[in-house]
Amino acid sequence: MTTATTRVDMHVKTLDGRVVERAKARGIDVLVYAPHFTRLPEIREQAERHSDADLLIVPGREIFTGNWQNRRHLLAVGLSSPVPDFISFEGALSEIVEQGAALCVPHPTLLNVSLGRPEIRAYADHIDAVETYNAKSPPHVNSRSKRVVEEAGLPAFGSSYAHLRGTVGEAWTAFDTEIEQETDLVEALVSGVDRRVVHRSGPQHRLRRLAEFAHLGYENSWGKIDRLFLSGTEPTHPDHIAYGGRFDDVAVY
Repeated sequence: MTTATTRVDMHVKTLDGRVVERAKARGIDVLVYAPHFTRLPEIREQAERHSDADLLIVPGREIFTGNWQNRRHLLAVGLSSPVPDFISFEGALSEIVEQGAALCVPHPTLLNVSLGRPEIRAYADHIDAVETYNAKSPPHVNSRSKRVVEEAGLPAFGSSYAHLRGTVGEAWTAFDTEIEQETDLVEALVSGVDRRVVHRSGPQHRLRRLAEFAHLGYENSWGKIDRLFLSGTEPTHPDHIAYGGRFDDVAVY
């Protein structure tokens, strides 16, 4: 009996018809769509709109915890209720656990946006998977991530982390199970189903990785920071009316 394998690109930031076509052409079965600063209902609506019999889109949230200078990102899969950005790490962790979502650590040890070795060790009992290959991360960061995961004894995952359409499907996680709906992926992550982290290689892959890394400059532009903090009404700001003050006690802005 052959065990089913499902190829999941565990973290993409862009989604439209061309992204769907590219994912299918790359043999991807599932995409986890987790755009920055977008509320869960909108993410879920977009995921449902672009899912079909050949490609499942699962909504995810990359939550920015802490302040802008010292933020720690958490990738939550399976949330049932919206969680804002810029709340404390402990506040986000508590909410993810309470909702029964899978807690994944994206791009560990990358700059000032990730969990490091001490934090991963300290919270290992709550972490379901740690990323060991991210197409946007430099090679030395991915190598360091692998060592962190081996030291912590936690399951791994890989993703394209595509902010650009062309990067979709450059890396994926091959789970040894069938994943046909969101709950299947959450169960695979929480239960530690066997999987392999796979990525493409060659000159084209290196060029796409360089393009993604260069995109970091845009992501962290002063214009974006100004837009986030001067308006104070961004969709995932904890003060937004949509959250009804529920996160006031853990908000950092």
